[in-house]
Amino acid sequence: MKLGPPQKLALATALASAAVAALLYAATAVIRSAAAAGNDDVTGALVIVWLIASAGLFALLRPLADLLLRTPQQLAEETRIAVADSSARVKPAGGSELCAVADAINDLAARRQKLEQDIAAEIERSQANLEADRNRLAALMAELQQSVVVCNLDGRILLYNQRAREVLSAGAGSELVGLGRSLYAVFERGLIAHALEQVGRRLQAGELASAEFVTATRAGRLLRVHLAPVAGHGEGTEDSAMTGFVLLLDDITASFETEGRRDALIQSLTEGSRGPLGNLRAAAEMLSSYPDMNADERSRFLSVIRSEVEGLSGRVEHSAREYARELTARWPLEEMRGADLIAVAVPRVAGRSGLPVKTEEIDESVWMKVDSFSFLQVLCYLTARLRDEYGVNEVRLALSSDGDHACLDLAWLGTAMSTETVMNWEIDPMRSAGEETPLSVREVMNRCNGEMWFQRKRASHRAAFRFLLPLAQARQQHGTAPGAVRGSRPEFYDFDLFRWSEKSHALDDRLLGELTYTVFDTETTGLEPSQGDEIIQIGASRIVNRRLLTHEVFDQLIDPHRSLPAASVQIHGITPEMLRGQPDIGSVLPAFREFCADTVLVAHNAAFDMRFLQLKEAATGIRFDLPVLDTLLLSALLHPNQESHRLEAIAERFGVPVIGRHTALGDAYVTGEVFLKMLPLLAEMGIRTLGEAREAAEKTYYARISY
Repeated sequence: MKLGPPQKLALATALASAAVAALLYAATAVIRSAAAAGNDDVTGALVIVWLIASAGLFALLRPLADLLLRTPQQLAEETRIAVADSSARVKPAGGSELCAVADAINDLAARRQKLEQDIAAEIERSQANLEADRNRLAALMAELQQSVVVCNLDGRILLYNQRAREVLSAGAGSELVGLGRSLYAVFERGLIAHALEQVGRRLQAGELASAEFVTATRAGRLLRVHLAPVAGHGEGTEDSAMTGFVLLLDDITASFETEGRRDALIQSLTEGSRGPLGNLRAAAEMLSSYPDMNADERSRFLSVIRSEVEGLSGRVEHSAREYARELTARWPLEEMRGADLIAVAVPRVAGRSGLPVKTEEIDESVWMKVDSFSFLQVLCYLTARLRDEYGVNEVRLALSSDGDHACLDLAWLGTAMSTETVMNWEIDPMRSAGEETPLSVREVMNRCNGEMWFQRKRASHRAAFRFLLPLAQARQQHGTAPGAVRGSRPEFYDFDLFRWSEKSHALDDRLLGELTYTVFDTETTGLEPSQGDEIIQIGASRIVNRRLLTHEVFDQLIDPHRSLPAASVQIHGITPEMLRGQPDIGSVLPAFREFCADTVLVAHNAAFDMRFLQLKEAATGIRFDLPVLDTLLLSALLHPNQESHRLEAIAERFGVPVIGRHTALGDAYVTGEVFLKMLPLLAEMGIRTLGEAREAAEKTYYARISY
């Protein structure tokens, strides 16, 4: 027979009354016994009765406290998990009433899960056709030989295809390219900023906008880069506002070398052959014009012919040997409108030199071939030297064409200079406004296939540097300014990062959902890092925009150069044979540190892993001075009434499958999934930023653990 609340209340009252009656009866019996024995001091006997009664009461109340206090708290914690994740279920525990509450919660969670599944199915059906198109584009992107990278305005990578990863990472490690990573680990920041400035000006004018430049990667590959804007993406942005950019990359290393080698050979052979050919022709004419020439003279002319032929052969061989050195004289150039270069140059030169910069006589029809980034450095450098050495207080820029070249003048009023001074300025390495480049003015002009000279106009008391640059064919533009770029869904992408600005907050003030994380784990020879135990495996993955990226991983075995205890082999399954021939910790840590760059570290029982890394700082010079979050501490913060905070127990509470346990990468995956489940629960507690999470975690009991 099942008792209801009234019956249970009556039963509890009866039991309490019986306990009180038994206590009174025992006390009365003690008093009577003492009186019968003629002992008036009954205090000791009563104390014994009181102690016995207190012990009995404690034994009675302890399970009652668990039932009425601890069990409801555990039920509340599990309910919060079910609120955040409708697939989670609470465990019935305690009396029938609490079990009924648990059943009701599970019923609501099941209904919510069914509703979410119905909504998800409806969304999936409504997007089926769109998804098919996006998948076709994704396949095209994966097979495309063109390298494609999409970034937000902070230079964070939002999309890249496999071809771009190969081109940008060749010889430098795949860790340089990844979602949320900075493009400036590969490209010079100034180049991108310069190209974006050009594109922004064209967009403001309502024109089609793009920019091109040539650069070299850290691995020495030569790339031609086409930059186009991404406009009107995301909420609260105008259609014409630039929110990011697309880079199309062409690896021109091989073609550049081939073309340069061919041009150098042609030039060497043509220029070096003119004199010898003239001598050969003159000698041949003499021999044919004077058939009766004596033997000595004929021998002398034949000797000239033989000498010139040998010289020609030597020049051909020399040209073949020296072509590589001659390649450095050429550089792929970008074609651009001269007026655009002037528009960029005016604020750039003024900002670097602190002098007013004005324009005059700008021919809008002139297009030129130029390395605009290096050429702007030339203008800034020369203006700064005019200011410092000749006291010039204003410069002017003019642009015209002589039919064969674009003519750009950097003019000023007054001071002239000697030819020797101009030559010295041409060959000195350029330094201006704190920037330094090993290039000289002459090298930049050679790179641009141009010329520069100093000229003086006595009538107007003006002096100028004149730059002659190759003309380019004006581009024919059609259509209107682009709207948002329609994205494909390639192998690696995350367009939601368009909404993230790196400069919006300091790191501790950043929202947890906005940060990029490296979730990692280590396997070791033992549990005593201070007693000589070593790391034998590091596994890590990245979390970008609340997604665990299983394709961007770090997984490396490490030779510890010491014996491997059998007990540890039984745990992680890594044998000494597997570690033989693997790199040592000194080789692995620099690569792992680069993989972790610009992220927050996440680990379970992070104090253990971090201690191993910290003990290697002195030997390797590698410091892991990154913020750290520990899922062990976060679990203790979120669920203080749970008995276990082991990774398996936490994963079970959150419904995270445990695959590959006690392998570094497998544990990193589980830790990452658990951490993502924790984020909404932390937000419900009012913990939304990195600083708040670290501060709250450090107050838990487990934060006192050290190794």
